Amino acid sequence: MMRCAECKGKGMCGLPRCPILSRFHARLKIKPASSYSGGSPSLFIGSYGYPEVSGGPLLIDDPDNPPLWLAEGRTIDDIVGIRARTIRGTSGIRSYTGSLQEIALSSRPVDVEVSFARPVSFDLAFDGTVAPVGLSAAMKAIDVIGNARVDRIVDKVTSDTDMSATDACATLSSSEVDVYRITQLFSAGLLGRKRTFVPTRWAITAVDDTVSTRLKKAIAGYPPLPEIRLFSGKVFGNRIVCILVPGDWKYEMIEIWKRHTLWGGDEDMIVQDREGMVKRGYSPISGAYYSARLAACEYLAAQRRCARVILVRSVSNEYWAPLGTWVIREASRKAFAAPAQAFPTLDAAVAEASLRLGFSDWVRHSTLLPELKSQRTLFQF
Repeated sequence: MMRCAECKGKGMCGLPRCPILSRFHARLKIKPASSYSGGSPSLFIGSYGYPEVSGGPLLIDDPDNPPLWLAEGRTIDDIVGIRARTIRGTSGIRSYTGSLQEIALSSRPVDVEVSFARPVSFDLAFDGTVAPVGLSAAMKAIDVIGNARVDRIVDKVTSDTDMSATDACATLSSSEVDVYRITQLFSAGLLGRKRTFVPTRWAITAVDDTVSTRLKKAIAGYPPLPEIRLFSGKVFGNRIVCILVPGDWKYEMIEIWKRHTLWGGDEDMIVQDREGMVKRGYSPISGAYYSARLAACEYLAAQRRCARVILVRSVSNEYWAPLGTWVIREASRKAFAAPAQAFPTLDAAVAEASLRLGFSDWVRHSTLLPELKSQRTLFQF
């Protein structure tokens, strides 16, 4: 049996090298560099040993911007190539707080000069939330030689030490600062009253959760959708199909890893989770649950409507490298940006969803569908 879902590159299969890691390694041309001079589009803070974590800048002249990658038509191979040659500078972060925060504040990559204690090395670890980085090196010194460009709203919010982190995220989001920028600011310890560096993987989910929680509270006060709507979209083998049903806010996500896919085994793997107005406990679907929920909340908030949400993610073999939860966020956004298909009944919408997924077994894993079929809402009278 394939153990990739459990292993994620740790060598449990007994092969001399993980086939997935090998595809990253094949895109590397490692030079024994002991210094770097160029752009730094963002930073990365690790979680090991929290609160005494290590971190540093991401060093590459390409932007660290998933929506831009998709807008430019980058393929999964292109993005793997970018991430494979990205260097993750590492050190104890207290010595470099000012430099790291300056990088995070800037709306464009800043130029830096970095010297390493040892030459860069291949050091790839997969994480379901964070985009992988191929190279790393311990930093000896860093100098920011470019000028940071700080947006006015970012300067205002990060300067306000009396504003809570939750309010800061809400203010930035309502000012059309995307979650990617907010996550960088949050991770760099630039938001809230008690400021500290936050591991990147925690910051990604925290921002998705915080922003979408605020949005769903607003959505609860809106009238229901006028009809049942279905949306679908796909990014790198991640198919998102979402059914919106008129009614008060409820959200369910079902994730399908088809057999012999990236982290799949010999059988299809299906995971489900749901919520009402309050979400209790961390989702078994991990960060993808919150990234997809954010996209659904963004759509409903823009429509000023409320709905029950059933969102299904199906992963095919096309998705051969784990790129992080941004893929699910952008696939869901792509789905909601496409024209909706309206249906007179829930059964018709479910049949169409199964057709688009090429898979109907997801239906028996849903706990929200039976509830919707058995309950009548004010909308139906």
